[in-house]
Amino acid sequence: MSAPASASKAPIRVGVLGVGSLGQWHARIYSELPDVELVGVYDPDKKRAQEIAERYHTKAYASIDALAADTDALNVVVPTDKHRDVAAGLLAAGKHLLIEKPIASTTDDAEELVRLAQEHNAILQVGHVERFNPVLAAINPSKQHPVYIEALRIAPYPPPRIGLRPRGTEVSVILDLMIHDLEIILHLVQSKVVEIHAVGVPILSKTEDLANARLRFENGCVANVSASRLSTKKMREIRMFLPDAYVSLDYQNQTGKILRKKLLGIDQKEIPIHKDEPLKLELQSFVDCVRKHGTPLVTGAHAAEALKLAVAICQSIRKGQS
Repeated sequence: MSAPASASKAPIRVGVLGVGSLGQWHARIYSELPDVELVGVYDPDKKRAQEIAERYHTKAYASIDALAADTDALNVVVPTDKHRDVAAGLLAAGKHLLIEKPIASTTDDAEELVRLAQEHNAILQVGHVERFNPVLAAINPSKQHPVYIEALRIAPYPPPRIGLRPRGTEVSVILDLMIHDLEIILHLVQSKVVEIHAVGVPILSKTEDLANARLRFENGCVANVSASRLSTKKMREIRMFLPDAYVSLDYQNQTGKILRKKLLGIDQKEIPIHKDEPLKLELQSFVDCVRKHGTPLVTGAHAAEALKLAVAICQSIRKGQS
């Protein structure tokens, strides 16, 4: 008698590099996913690594190389300016990686990581988690073509950490928060950006803490994108005007509505959305890609394009200030 198919499926062995404010949730989800073995975690803060390892019944490794040797795939959840240093050697060794967004802090580093993944047949997925938010299922870019987009993403300033910068502030708010929306907008519009008008200012950080960018695309679409990490509350919303409808989506509450023009006025409907945890969907998708050697929803190349746009917005702001 043959064994059930599920019994023959070997678990994908994963490790998490960096278990701070975000990496801890990667570890938690992997400890809960079926057909996945959370082999261990690594963090330069040994006490923190041990704490998270005990919480999720796994092992704290003393080095990145030691953890990599025992795994099929790794999540890189370290500060953005360390992405290249941590990921390059792993990709060169053929390790499959999920790197948190943005893919890197410079376009040169991003292109190097994409090249290494291609040369060594390694899967490279980038953690643009909003692409896995169930609200995006309301839009099909191959059939619906936005003519105008507004995106707003605001959050409180990250709390201080002993001996460390507040999380995310090693880069501009454009690379920290706005890049979520830039990646989604590139996915939705599927056209080249031909004009950028942007403003931004640093308040508590060395780089922009709030920014606004107006983007014009080759196909005529216009996008207005705002981001701030100096708010008293969190909001993550996107609104799209289509030739025949208006769509409003709330990423945070996973709700949406669509308004369509009718002969006798406007018809408004709530969009039915099956709510779920985007990070869980993202990590499950990564594991499935590793198992089947498939193509990630957000590839390294696509994430590099989003980074290139984010950097161009930063340059536009700083050129205007010089």
